[in-house]
Amino acid sequence: MSETPSIRVERTISAPAERVFDAWLDPVWIGRFMFGPHLRDEQVVSLSNQAHVGGVFNYRVTRQGVEINHTGTYREIDRPRRLVFTWGVDAEQGDLSVVTIEITPQGESCVLVLTHRLHPDWAEYAERTQQGWTKIVGDLANALA
Repeated sequence: MSETPSIRVERTISAPAERVFDAWLDPVWIGRFMFGPHLRDEQVVSLSNQAHVGGVFNYRVTRQGVEINHTGTYREIDRPRRLVFTWGVDAEQGDLSVVTIEITPQGESCVLVLTHRLHPDWAEYAERTQQGWTKIVGDLANALA
C-alpha cells in the first residue's frame, strides 16, 4: 500500500483566534481568502456550507471554463482551537483526504497550523497542495490584517 502523504503549513496571524477560526466557516470570508478572481483566474459560482459536525460544504468555482466543486464534511468543530474536515474535488475523493486546522491563541494574535493528509493517490500533488494551502493561509492572514 502507498504511503499517505501529509503537508503542513504554519503561520502566525495578527488576529484573535476566534476571528481566524470563524473565517474558515463563513462563506463570505472564504470568498475573501480561499476563492475568487482577486486571488487567481477563476470565478466563484457558489460558496455554501453547513457549519456543524456532520455538515457538508460545497465551494464551486469556474477555472478555464471548467466548473470545479470542492466538497467536504465537517468532522470536528472546537471553536476556536480545532477544525477537521474532509476535502475532495467533485466528490471523487470522499472521506479519503482530511484537513486539520489547529489554532493556538497568543494574545491578540494566534498560530495556525494546517495539516492536510492526502489520499495516497494524490501523492504526486503533495507539492502543489503545499503551495496552495500556503497561499490560502497567507491570503487569510492578509485579509484579516
